[in-house]
This record gives sequence, C-alpha cells and structure tokens, in this order.
Amino acid sequence: MALFITDQCINCDVCEPECPNDAIYQGELIYEIEASKCTECIGHFNKEQCIIVCPVDCILVDPEHQESQTILQQKYQQLTGKEYDPSAEAS
Repeated sequence: MALFITDQCINCDVCEPECPNDAIYQGELIYEIEASKCTECIGHFNKEQCIIVCPVDCILVDPEHQESQTILQQKYQQLTGKEYDPSAEAS
C-alpha cells in the first residue's frame, strides 16, 4: 500500500528528505506522496521513515492504493534496479 499525507500536514519539511524513493514532494498546499514511488520503505528500512518523523501523524495508508508486500517488493526492485533483500533493511 502506498501512503498519503492528509490535510493535517503543517509543511514542516521533515518527511521529504527521509523518503529513500523521492516519493514525497511539496504539493500546492501540503506535502504529497507519489504512489507509484512509495514502497513504504520496503527494501530500505523496517519502518516507514516519513511516519516516524512526522510530528502531527498525518501520514496514513492510502486506501486507494492497496498493495501487497510482494507488490511493494517488486516496486522497490523496479525503482532501484536491486534485488529485494529483507536482511538489508535498516531499523
């Protein structure tokens, strides 16, 4: 599943640099997440880095982009050109 940022976003700029896939960008009013690039940090980290740093808890699972763990792993491979290795994920 991709993530999305709700309108509770305060534009604090902490989530964007944490995204390993460059999926987060400044939208017209708030930060947004490009679903095609969001892997929920699969392949990079054990937990979603943007959610960890968000001070207002405005990053949620996007119900319009339901994706299985396998799909997220495949997306990681397509985005990075690397084979998915769960042991390589950082905490």
